[in-house]
Formats: sequence, structure tokens, C-alpha cells
Amino acid sequence: MFARTPRLLLRPGWMEDAPALAGAINDPAVLRNLARVPSPYGIKDAQAFLALPHHPHMPRLLAFTRTRGAPRLIGGCGLHPDENGAPELGYWIARPYWGLGFATEAARAVVGMARASGVRNIRAGHFADNPASGNVLRKLGFRFTGETQKRHSLGRNALVDCLIFEEGEGGGMNDDPAMDLYGDALPVAA
Repeated sequence: MFARTPRLLLRPGWMEDAPALAGAINDPAVLRNLARVPSPYGIKDAQAFLALPHHPHMPRLLAFTRTRGAPRLIGGCGLHPDENGAPELGYWIARPYWGLGFATEAARAVVGMARASGVRNIRAGHFADNPASGNVLRKLGFRFTGETQKRHSLGRNALVDCLIFEEGEGGGMNDDPAMDLYGDALPVAA
């Protein structure tokens, strides 16, 4: 599966992407907001991720800029089964590209691909101290469920409150508790 958006090319990762992938993720500010990656994140971790089998209906793609010269890896976005087998959206953006709308653009494309394949009832979560990620989910029309889970952040080596979202009807929702605690203005990873 491939997707093009106005600024991005989303495609499956290839082994040749391992050095760029390791370099982009192995940033403490990125790692602290990811629940599923080891910290530190090296070439072997990137290779292991790139070797994972792909689910035919749950895209897992790397995001590359497709403007201003040669494409550059800026992040990743995909669906994976959660602990109950339900589809869960995940995404990350390399720090130089935070705050530019790339996470929303990539996630919108991935969710659209999944829906076109018949995937429904997508869930997502973000750490409570990362309201930028909640902004992405609300822009996609996800709603906070009222559920908070403790999830292990390998980048922090700690359990962290994670706010759970689900696909919503008619757009986002304003009662994400992270917004009450931290507001819209923090420059935090998406």
C-alpha cells in the first residue's frame, strides 16, 4: 500500500530505510512519546521493525516529504492490533517536523486506507502529557472515550497515563483531559 498526500509519500518501509529510521526515532523527545519501541533505538531495532509481516488491511507506513528536493523520512503511521486484537492507530514524527501538520496528514491517509479496506472501530491513545497527539486525533474525528490506561513508555522506562480515543461521529471532542492540564500551546511530539 502506498498513499500520496499534498506533502507526503507514505509507503511500506524497506531495509534500506533502517539507518534513517533509527536516526529519526532515536531522539529522546520522540522516544518518550512512543509505547512500542525500545530505547535507545538502533539499526537492529529498525531492521527488526522493517522485517515485520504486513497485515493486508492494516497499513503500516513510513512518511516521506515529497516537496523541496529528495524525499526525507519524517515519521511513520500505521495500524496495529491492540491487546484485544482491535485496530489501533499509531504515529510518530521526527522532531524537526513537529508542529507542521504532518502527523494529521499521514494519519488521515492511513485511516482512509484502512476504512477503504473495511477496517472500522479504530482506536488510538496518547500519553496524557502529550496534548499535541490529542490534537491530531481530534482533527481526525476521534473522541476521547473517558478511559485512561497505564502504558509503559520504554523511552521513559515508566508507566504513563494514556488517554484512549475511538473513531467518532461528526468530528472531535473537547473534553480530552490533557487539554485541561496542558492546553493547546505546548510544542510536544505528535
